[in-house]
Amino acid sequence: MYCITPGAAHALHDSASTRRLEVAAAALLPAHTLMQRAGLAVARLARALAPHARHIWIACGPGNNGGDGLEAAMHLHQQGLPVVVTCLGQPEGLPDDARRSWQRARNAGVGFSEQPPAELGPQDLCIDALLGLGLSASGRHALPASHPLRATLAQVQTCAAPVLAVDVPSGLLADSGQFAPGLAPASGSTSPRYTLSLLTLKTGLFTALGRDVAGSVWFDDLGCSASAEPATAWLHPRPASRVRPHASHKGSYGDVAVVGGEGLHQRGMGMGGAALLAARAALHSGAGRVLLCLRDHASPGIDMLQPELMLRHFQALQLKNLTVVCGCGGGEAIRAVLPQVLAQAAQLVLDADALNAIAADATLQQALQARHPRPTVLTPHPLEAARLLGTTAQQVQAQRLLAAEQLAQRFACVVVLKGSGSVIAAPGQLPHINPTGNARLASAGTGDVLAGMVGAALASGLDAHTAACQAVFTHGEVADRWPAQQSFTANALACQLLPLA
Repeated sequence: MYCITPGAAHALHDSASTRRLEVAAAALLPAHTLMQRAGLAVARLARALAPHARHIWIACGPGNNGGDGLEAAMHLHQQGLPVVVTCLGQPEGLPDDARRSWQRARNAGVGFSEQPPAELGPQDLCIDALLGLGLSASGRHALPASHPLRATLAQVQTCAAPVLAVDVPSGLLADSGQFAPGLAPASGSTSPRYTLSLLTLKTGLFTALGRDVAGSVWFDDLGCSASAEPATAWLHPRPASRVRPHASHKGSYGDVAVVGGEGLHQRGMGMGGAALLAARAALHSGAGRVLLCLRDHASPGIDMLQPELMLRHFQALQLKNLTVVCGCGGGEAIRAVLPQVLAQAAQLVLDADALNAIAADATLQQALQARHPRPTVLTPHPLEAARLLGTTAQQVQAQRLLAAEQLAQRFACVVVLKGSGSVIAAPGQLPHINPTGNARLASAGTGDVLAGMVGAALASGLDAHTAACQAVFTHGEVADRWPAQQSFTANALACQLLPLA
């Protein structure tokens, strides 16, 4: 058993492959072995998390997830810890393994109650063994409004004690990281959250709402290798550090041209800062030279805060020799240059208004598809992805991996679907989920910084998929390491970056 932290690569599995692995493993072992191993693993982690708990409340559902909780209750009780179990299934209605664990818990003298202990607090522990993988694996994504499990789940979700979820936080769909209808927490709880993922790591724990509700994720394979089941996705590892040779020069790391920044006089709203942020990020990420082309002809000839940036008119850019970052703050003005950028740029990162323009124009979509095999990276947030797919942001968020893969396939390029647990997809490859980043990044301009970082990584010679993965990981990691007492802005983020390659 170990805690999952950003660093090593980890294979992620969906609920269907996990179920197949569970069936195959159970067939090779004596009956009830997997549940016994699962319960023991839960008990070990529970004791480590709350060694001095006054109360340990275990909420057990009517399926095998509840059986894992009952098995854990037996171990914790035998070790002298104060355990109370709420079991929502009648013994005769439980699956065979869960019924055996219920009997073992009863024989051991575990206490049962219909309600949690009255004084659960921060020093205690709640173990969520209500649903786990059940909703995802069965395809049932809703419970009747009158179902008794709903009330117990609400108690778990608002519990003042730390909560340890068995396999998957109850109500969370293991494949998507979204909640089943009607099962999302009514309000956020401030108590710590932990999840012990069993047999496999589930994709939904690392993207969308999963990262918040899963909290600190632990993993135990229960002694069963998952190698027989292909991964659904990968949790991206920390990029390997690369030392720059002493004999290199600025030409060794490529030229990035940032095209965007609609001027104030065009729509009554200035967006020049977005392009400046992307350009500064590209510079601080190690690009050899950064050319800045603002779509405002009245722009100054120098960035006084970053004089290393070289301002250019669009007509002066040699697109066929450049890595172009296009669309940051481009507004309506970006449409006029997109045909030329799509046709000529050697390498291309498309963000923001460039994506919106392409979504609204079939001719530009064809031009984007025609760029293959030249390296191209799209960096949409969920609403921009929805426009490109002709759907809604809610539908994109409901199936983040699928949406990213569809975009990558449709436009034959690498796609970074931004958000909690950003998804990086490329044609013919399993999607990668990024493990870094936090709510500091939910502020204006951080997406422009990411676009500039991807551009710098591409210009350095990395392939498009690697460039996107490394930039996204580093972008989030800088936010994770940000000093609590230091204000966080996109410009401060851009200026704290180190060369990606």
